[in-house]
Amino acid sequence: MTVRVRFAPSPTGYLHIGGLRTALYDYLFAKQKGGKYILRIEDTDRTRYVEDAIENLLSAMEWSGVIHDEGPFLEEGKIVQKGEYGPYVQSERLHIYREHIEKLLESGHAYYCFCSKERLDKVREEQKARGETTRYDGHCRNIPLEEARKRVENGEAHVVRLRLPENRDATFEDAVRGTVTMNTSELDDQVLIKADGFPTYHFAVVVDDHHMGITHIIRGEEWLSSTPKHIILYEAFGWDVPKFVHLPNILNKEKKKLSKRHGDVAVGDFRKKGYLPEALVNYIALVGWSPEGNEEIMTMDEMIEKFSFDRVSKSGGVFDIDKLNWVNSHYIKKADLDRLTNLCIPYLIEDGLIAEEEKDLKFDWVKRIVKTAQERIEYLAQISDYAKRFFGEEVKLESEEVKEVLNQEHVKDLLNIFKEKVMNAEEINDEFGKKVFKMIQKETGIKGKNLYMPIRAALTGQLHGPDIDQVIVILGRENLIKRIEYVEKNYI
Repeated sequence: MTVRVRFAPSPTGYLHIGGLRTALYDYLFAKQKGGKYILRIEDTDRTRYVEDAIENLLSAMEWSGVIHDEGPFLEEGKIVQKGEYGPYVQSERLHIYREHIEKLLESGHAYYCFCSKERLDKVREEQKARGETTRYDGHCRNIPLEEARKRVENGEAHVVRLRLPENRDATFEDAVRGTVTMNTSELDDQVLIKADGFPTYHFAVVVDDHHMGITHIIRGEEWLSSTPKHIILYEAFGWDVPKFVHLPNILNKEKKKLSKRHGDVAVGDFRKKGYLPEALVNYIALVGWSPEGNEEIMTMDEMIEKFSFDRVSKSGGVFDIDKLNWVNSHYIKKADLDRLTNLCIPYLIEDGLIAEEEKDLKFDWVKRIVKTAQERIEYLAQISDYAKRFFGEEVKLESEEVKEVLNQEHVKDLLNIFKEKVMNAEEINDEFGKKVFKMIQKETGIKGKNLYMPIRAALTGQLHGPDIDQVIVILGRENLIKRIEYVEKNYI
């Protein structure tokens, strides 16, 4: 059996972190088994459809590196569908659903329902008052099909419902939760076709998964209670039932389901802040799953090799931003410097530190700043605040301790000597940055902390930070002189 899995989001907004994890688990499982990972767009809820949501979704998936084998793709700004099981957008498959709902109506597994919203609301209120589970009361179950068809032809508003068998246990094996059994008495005669003629999720998902050859359905635990209804639909059509995998929710630190109210949850939010895709994917994989060796840093190929649903937790995984930052900082430290620089430049432009037209001219200079930042930032949006220390002539002292260092007896002469070396240097380059301290030590006998700390304090206002020889090169001759003079005037 060739494994075929699918990720089937609705275009109702951004790609949520939970959605990315589901897609990732689909991808890892399919690649490990030599199968196919399909992307399908479930856009039958037209009331919640968001313009450009599909394009944004495809862009986020491409950025993350979780790339599907079949489905819609973005090519030169246009959506193109690829694969032999299309269309992969549900609103383009309405003729298929119409054909299949007719089969269910003819076989008696579905029926027309003409109940108004007012009647349904009243029934639910009465059930609540009696302490019962709210569910459809079957008012239209026994209307003969021919009579129902005439009412439909006369323009009467209607939906089509699934006729659930009464008091029947539906049992299935879930790869995460084991054996699950639910009785149909706890379930509702689910609407399959809505009043607008569009299928509900519960109907379309079964038809599409069958026709696209899906072997394993991997989705969030919120769909667990719906699975018996889906199984009954498979049986009504005489189709093989796929295997089910229901993933635990992603939780916030308060152990509640992660939502927009709790901060950034969209993949786009993390992309905008400058999280590297490989870091986000690495971390998200571990929110609910752990490899046998409990490794924390893994490439995509390593995750494919190690992934198993046996190691997916039944309980929700906690999304810890501090842990994500740790993982991301690891990837920043290991990242190619040119790539990081290109990713950092837009933040510097946005914050007015460099101009758009000078980004190429200043690339190598920014690259030096980024190199010193690699060990110190957790996500790339932090580059602007970090880089500000290299702009301008003003020096702000970080603490009283810095002032004490600058007020040492030898510092005034030391800074004058340093300033003289800067003024007389042929070029302020890496060679100068490394040699200037040796020259001053040889001339004055000042060494160690007494040499390095006052110069660092005068140039940055801090006692600790990036390599001082790199700071010197980044600041350049003019700023070095102006900063020394500023410190002499204001602090010494």
